Amino acid sequence: MKNNIKIAVVNFKSNWGDKQANLSEIKKYCKIAGSNNVNLILFPETCLTGYDNDIENNYAEKMHVRLAESITGESTRQISEIAKKYNMYVIFGMPEKDMKNPDTVYNSAAIIYPDGEIEAYRKIHLPFDEKEWALEANEPKIIKSPWGNIGISICYDTYCFPELIRYYRAKGARLLLNVTACPDIDCTMAAAKLSLPCYAYINYIFIASSNLCGKDKRSVFKGGSSVIGPDKTGKGYKIYLGKFFGEKDADKEGIFIGDIDLSLADKNTDIPIFKGDWKPAFYKKLLEFCIE
Repeated sequence: MKNNIKIAVVNFKSNWGDKQANLSEIKKYCKIAGSNNVNLILFPETCLTGYDNDIENNYAEKMHVRLAESITGESTRQISEIAKKYNMYVIFGMPEKDMKNPDTVYNSAAIIYPDGEIEAYRKIHLPFDEKEWALEANEPKIIKSPWGNIGISICYDTYCFPELIRYYRAKGARLLLNVTACPDIDCTMAAAKLSLPCYAYINYIFIASSNLCGKDKRSVFKGGSSVIGPDKTGKGYKIYLGKFFGEKDADKEGIFIGDIDLSLADKNTDIPIFKGDWKPAFYKKLLEFCIE
């Protein structure tokens, strides 16, 4: 299993409702990453279309519903060709139309493999008015890679539901991909700033995040795309790549590229969380109690 991975994360300025313009930008950044021998490039949530729900329209007329594509649609096929050319993983957010039920749309992350294969992770937890256009999913997704298992989650999944991250780490993932559209609102930004360092440290896991930046339809996004993980001492965390939420110039559009040594997630695991201290059977009982 490989340890060193070259990652790119993108502060992405999405043009709300203009899929073709956004696709062109995604392709541009993919080519930049590919020319720099990046192994994996990560984009934000709904970057293909923009994030904000058009609350004034009914379901059929909503932007995300109108612009949704199947996971093997035209947009992902175009990115797939670039991924194959550069032997690179590409992950980006999009509204996904269910191929079996075209009236159903998910808030998804397209996962494109270096061989051009295309899969999807569908967001499990939907906050606020996302439920007006997207259906909640119920399946985690593990990406099999030369660097071992890689977990993936979307925004609210990441910040407010540590169970999902713990599941991925228990499955051996040393890297979590956080596809996010975290706006400049106190409750969401506070959750992001507090949770990521905590989760990275207590789970001994690297978390790569890509966020939108700039003005969407209504929301303002502050970037903060970065890779955070346990430090070499085992006593804290470190920002290894990009600029974390709230740092100077963290809201500027652009791409951050760097090398990450995932072996650090293994070297400092002196707390035996997954070697007997973690009790999933007991937690299952607690969760069953919660839904009685």
